[in-house]
Amino acid sequence: MASIEEKVEEHYKIMLDELNVRHYGKTEKINDTIGSALKNAESKSGGSGNNYPDIQILLENNLRRDIPVMIEAKGSKNRLEKFVGGGNKELQTITFWSTDGKLNKDGIPSHKKGQPNYTAIQNYAVNGALHYGNAILDEGTYNEVIIIGINGTKLDNEGKVIDPECKAYYVSKKNNKVPKLIEKITADDWSLFKLENINKLFAILDELNLTDEEIELLTRKTESTLEERIKSIHQRLYDDVQLKTALTTNEKLYLFCGLIMAGLKTSGVAPLDYLELRSNDNEIRNDGTIILQNIEVFLEAKNCSREKILMIKGLLEGVFKKKILWKPNNGESLLKTLFKQVKSDIIPCLESNLHLDFTGKILNSLNDWVSIENDSSNDVVLTPRYVTNLMARLARTDMNSFVWDKAMGSAGFLVSALDIMIKDANEKITDKEELEKKIKNIKENQLLGIEILGNIFILAVLNMILMGDGSSNVLNGDSHTYVLDKDFPANVFLLNPPYSAEGKGFNFVEEAFNQMTTGYGCILIQDSAGNGQGLPYTKRILENNTLEASIKMPSGLFGGKASVSVYIFVFRVNRPHEEDDIVTFIDFSEDGYSRQNKKKSTQEVNLKNTDHAIERYDEVIAHVLRKKPKTNYYTEENGKIVKDTITLDGNDWLFTQHQVIDTIPTEDDFKKTVANYLSWKMSNLMRGYNDYE
Repeated sequence: MASIEEKVEEHYKIMLDELNVRHYGKTEKINDTIGSALKNAESKSGGSGNNYPDIQILLENNLRRDIPVMIEAKGSKNRLEKFVGGGNKELQTITFWSTDGKLNKDGIPSHKKGQPNYTAIQNYAVNGALHYGNAILDEGTYNEVIIIGINGTKLDNEGKVIDPECKAYYVSKKNNKVPKLIEKITADDWSLFKLENINKLFAILDELNLTDEEIELLTRKTESTLEERIKSIHQRLYDDVQLKTALTTNEKLYLFCGLIMAGLKTSGVAPLDYLELRSNDNEIRNDGTIILQNIEVFLEAKNCSREKILMIKGLLEGVFKKKILWKPNNGESLLKTLFKQVKSDIIPCLESNLHLDFTGKILNSLNDWVSIENDSSNDVVLTPRYVTNLMARLARTDMNSFVWDKAMGSAGFLVSALDIMIKDANEKITDKEELEKKIKNIKENQLLGIEILGNIFILAVLNMILMGDGSSNVLNGDSHTYVLDKDFPANVFLLNPPYSAEGKGFNFVEEAFNQMTTGYGCILIQDSAGNGQGLPYTKRILENNTLEASIKMPSGLFGGKASVSVYIFVFRVNRPHEEDDIVTFIDFSEDGYSRQNKKKSTQEVNLKNTDHAIERYDEVIAHVLRKKPKTNYYTEENGKIVKDTITLDGNDWLFTQHQVIDTIPTEDDFKKTVANYLSWKMSNLMRGYNDYE
């Protein structure tokens, strides 16, 4: 059946005319900005520019809020919209072919594996409109667009469309460009586009926000993409024979961080463009010195102190001044080649509104980049984002919290706390100016982190810069000697300490609590710290602070780098623990996630929600905060929760020490255990293993 696309287009143009809505056709231009965005963006077939939406509108209200509307028409059956497979309601955009295409008469495939696949945006109305909308958002002037796909398949005797259909979506930077359906715009009703209804439409758009579940899914997807792209760049560094000996592991880390700082946008400073790198063979003016200059300007624009700027420059200079990086090879320096990849693959992910522990991703997926003393002691490990979020919530973090971490690593705890604080502010503050002021204060004044290792500290600085903070309270130094300023009334303490430290790291905890007058502390620490190896610190901590909860965490929490068994301990600060205080012990070893440790796989592969993990985490939080849980995975009845007292000796803090064992082993239990052991023994012998391997 022939397409009736032109008739569909005509049908909706007539509707707009009847509503007195000004609209523009394919060859018309709304304004220079939108025209330039469409012209310069990649076309729907992968060519250079010249995008032509079938219908365009610019909606304007009396408050100078302008929203472009991009409309794409089709005229065939099942051509309205195309979603990503697997039941996902995500609109498909450009993908990549998984196999070679069919051969033509000359034996040449129509496409090759790995090449871009433009089918969805070419053949489906909504998907094509989304392509145009994203082009406008990427240009930078507009922060929101409406995209509409229109379609129809049948005409009456007069040549009019009798089965019009449409779908309209709101796409905005606030929603990280995830399309949200506008249900009030239907195939038969576009009255919201009338001038007198514009403010009503805008009010509807303002209510279209991502749900917490959508944000979590998007965050995990973005983090997975980041991991893949980071690994790709690292592979390029690894495969370069000369760089294997020219750069240390830490220098690779500094190289990567520096390239990101050079490519990021910030207010008042244009990001470095790769065309500015000229691959000059000059000791003074080369790609390395250009990048260093841009990094300094960037840090100044982020209001970093002069001391911090000089410290970061000191770490980076030795790398970017290496001749092997800036010397041209076949007309282009390695720095320029790498920067182009960072600019195209990494920077777009970082410019979202998502609070990603990006630099934690480097430690997680590329821990071979960072050479750390005492690494065998697991002193530096990435605390997974879902755990840092859990702990920040357990510590009652809200918009008024003052959060600190005495061994912050890459600042993962501060990132999670910041996310919670901003969400809380958005929920509680309705006045726009007041909200902006509060968020600014949170970022600049309500977070504090200290890290002694310079190569890890630079990751924390970058992390906080990505969060929109000038990293003013992210400090490099010895936290044992740090004294809280009176202007920072800390009331939330979050920590995953070095386990090789005194008391398994509880010396950090005691030091912190002694400087706090109120609030909560949440500590992720080796299990043995709670059964006596944390002494004498654990005993002294109870003299002034209350242990409220002890949570046994799943094994393999840190992947292959650190296989230690860990607990979370939750404390109420500055309230002495009494002998009759009840502690909530939770066996959280089964948290709903399935884990594996494939080094070449992303978190999306290595960590899977197989049994209601999100609900399980919410339930644990409810138990600790004495709220009514919505689920019952963990109860006293099934033995997953024990409420009991502890001694004041500081050596009986583990779930296993309070677990009620109410079954007596039978002869059958013994026989089964022996049988399992013999089966395991025989299996090892058959594979050539012995007890000493």
